[in-house]
Amino acid sequence: MTQKLTAILFDLDGTLLPMEQEAFIKRYFGLLARTCAPLGLPKEELIPAVWAGTEAMVKNDGAALNHDRFWDTFAAALGDRVRAMEPAFDRFYGEEFHGAREATRPNPLAAECVRVLKDKGYRLVLATNPLFPPVGVESRMSWAGLKPEDFERITHYNNSHYCKPNPAYFREIFEQTGIDPAESLMVGNDAREDLCAAQLGCGTYLVTDCLEHGDDIPAAPVEGTVSLRGSMADFRAWVDGLPDCR
Repeated sequence: MTQKLTAILFDLDGTLLPMEQEAFIKRYFGLLARTCAPLGLPKEELIPAVWAGTEAMVKNDGAALNHDRFWDTFAAALGDRVRAMEPAFDRFYGEEFHGAREATRPNPLAAECVRVLKDKGYRLVLATNPLFPPVGVESRMSWAGLKPEDFERITHYNNSHYCKPNPAYFREIFEQTGIDPAESLMVGNDAREDLCAAQLGCGTYLVTDCLEHGDDIPAAPVEGTVSLRGSMADFRAWVDGLPDCR
């Protein structure tokens, strides 16, 4: 690798936290529906409203935080009374949501990679699609053996105005951290959502253990960027070969 590298961006779901998305979503929504039923939010109304809020975040044009896009859409579907339930949702993500861990397959190599890179002095960002509140991200991080202090920035719906695969999501990270995309590498498992970082001059490493949207892998890398791929075990070995960055 000839590119100068000073920062690594990591996806979470399917990358640092291996999972099968369909099984995870099924378990997650089952837990959420059970928690929300006593609040007067039946599953047949709740789940479509959550999906509508998620779509609003994915389509966010940057005019508002993802948090506001979600809650405005969620309230439009279920009524303004749900806005007062936000603390209950945060409690869910800090408590009952941990039951969804059984749908994931934590790989200790992922946390090792983060530790080694941090010890070598690389700037680290958790570039997880910002569809969850901070507590929901931190819960999933804990399943992977990670802590908030492992990263200088963690994206979530309270601090992000865009989502993957919009390149503006990555541009916002680079603007807020001052990281040079030409000196960074995005590590992710989704060819559509993660490899779009290359449009900004960022190198990419596609982790293939839980590959998503494999049909969207470009035939050739974006000119001037590094494009690598392999398993998490391959990435772990690659990390060992990186020089210190202090």
